[in-house]
Amino acid sequence: MNNITVVGSGVMGRGIAYVSAVGGFSVTLVDVNQSALKNAEAELNTIFEKSLSRGKLSNEEAQQAKSNLQFSSDLSSAVSAADLVIEAVPEKESIKQQVFEVLEQYAPADCLFATNTSTMSPTEIASYAKRPDKTIAMHFFNPVHKMPLVEIIRGLETSNETAEAVRKAAERMGKETVVINEFPGFVTSRISALVGNEAFYMLQEGLGTPEEIDKAIKLGLNYPMGPFELVDLVGLDARLNNLNYLHEKLGEKYRPAPLLEQYVKAGRLGRKSGRGVYDYTKDKELVKK
Repeated sequence: MNNITVVGSGVMGRGIAYVSAVGGFSVTLVDVNQSALKNAEAELNTIFEKSLSRGKLSNEEAQQAKSNLQFSSDLSSAVSAADLVIEAVPEKESIKQQVFEVLEQYAPADCLFATNTSTMSPTEIASYAKRPDKTIAMHFFNPVHKMPLVEIIRGLETSNETAEAVRKAAERMGKETVVINEFPGFVTSRISALVGNEAFYMLQEGLGTPEEIDKAIKLGLNYPMGPFELVDLVGLDARLNNLNYLHEKLGEKYRPAPLLEQYVKAGRLGRKSGRGVYDYTKDKELVKK
């Protein structure tokens, strides 16, 4: 396996493209939105510069990785010679279905399909194309170039060969892996969603401030980030979407906290919007409820 096409140039897609290029793959990052693609290219250059300045990459390694990267707005052409396609579009069924229908039409017959998702069913996503044995989920974590794990989730008909090939590809990207069987929320999203949602219930009940709750979780349970710091990083809207899905599939314990729903309705989506649980426009001071 040498050629990887990453579909979607958002935070996750460009991060996946980065680690793939550093891992020595020939990578094409695809997005139909030219402006988003330009922004991704600029952000990737920034990541390369930081990696150089921090000694994570040598100048030669950075130049080689950059030469491995291409950018395209033509999905059908970009997947025509791909060995592996990693879809990293938003977690919406209709968007993923559109992408996979194009992949099935234009990707080589032996190309493997992976969906980057934190909750959605790889079995269902595989049904959008006609190669369920060659379809799998790869759950990358944000920020991709820093987080060590890729959670690999087999669908109902995913072959052993596909699972092994994708595991090796992830390891070549410098990642640790776990390979698990599909069940809603997988391992990490089920636990993270429960902890994060319970933190919102605590905040709603007046148990403590976000800073106090985050500090208690970090120092008392040895978490690297508090639940509010984490949700501001991943996006409150993304967390709410995950909880709604898990609530539908797994029941009442995943019902989203009303306060989380209010924050999303107010546009407080986290770091990406400047305000979430914390206010990133005012030296990260707490935004009062």
